[in-house]
Amino acid sequence: MNIVFDLGGVIVRWDPDSIIAKIFSDPILQANIRAQVFEHADWLELDRGTLSRQAAIRRAVQRTGVSVDRMTALMDEVPLSLVPFPEMVNLLMRLKNRGIRLYCLSNMHTASIEHIETANSFMDIFEGAVISCRVHWIKPEREIYQHLLHTFDLKAKETLFIDDSDINLEAARHIGIQTIKFENPAQCQDSFAACGYL
Repeated sequence: MNIVFDLGGVIVRWDPDSIIAKIFSDPILQANIRAQVFEHADWLELDRGTLSRQAAIRRAVQRTGVSVDRMTALMDEVPLSLVPFPEMVNLLMRLKNRGIRLYCLSNMHTASIEHIETANSFMDIFEGAVISCRVHWIKPEREIYQHLLHTFDLKAKETLFIDDSDINLEAARHIGIQTIKFENPAQCQDSFAACGYL
């Protein structure tokens, strides 16, 4: 069996509200920043690798009216916030020690994945990684799943995908990949144990 993990919200912490609160204290402004930055279509283009960080900051400043310095501070905080869950890193090691081939498939923009790769060693546990900004597709697009399977010569029916997003899991199932929805580290570990992987 091959097991493929999402990164944000599964292996590393992903909490946009906490990121925003570090830079902006006003609740109304916080809600506006979430809508106009993290929930805006530009965020997906950052993840896709088709929008530069500088352009994303400039456009977000135009939409929100906040200063360039504060928007830059917000964007600087994003990679720093992606701290791994120790329980999940331990779980990766346990699975690898069982001889299971591990991969990751994640929507993530360049600054974030580069920070994760330089600040952590857990990425070495994976036999391969498909990161959206490097292939210019994003989940739940069919092409990114097909790229994963083709690149690492994986069979869909022998591959299990772990993600916290229903729409991403549905897309994976549509091409024959097995799935488990991630809720928390304990639930994920229990699911693997129930499947006989631990």
